Amino acid sequence: MKAISTDLKPSRSTYALLVQSEEKQRSRLETLIYSALVASTLFAVSQFGQQAMNIPSNLARGSSTAPAPAQQRA
Repeated sequence: MKAISTDLKPSRSTYALLVQSEEKQRSRLETLIYSALVASTLFAVSQFGQQAMNIPSNLARGSSTAPAPAQQRA
C-alpha cells in the first residue's frame, strides 16, 4: 500500500513562481530600453512637427499654380 504524502507547504500558483523568479537586473534593463524608445519616438515626432511648420512660403503658395510664361526680348 502506498503512503499518501502530506505536504504541509501549500502549492504556489504559476504567477507567484514567476514573480519570485523574476530577474531584477533584466527588469531594469527593459525599463531603460522602453524609456529610450519612448524618448526617441517623441523626439522624431517633434522633429517632424518642426519641419512641417518651416515650409518655405514660395513652395507653399506656388505648388498648385502653373509657372508664368517666359517673356521674349525684342
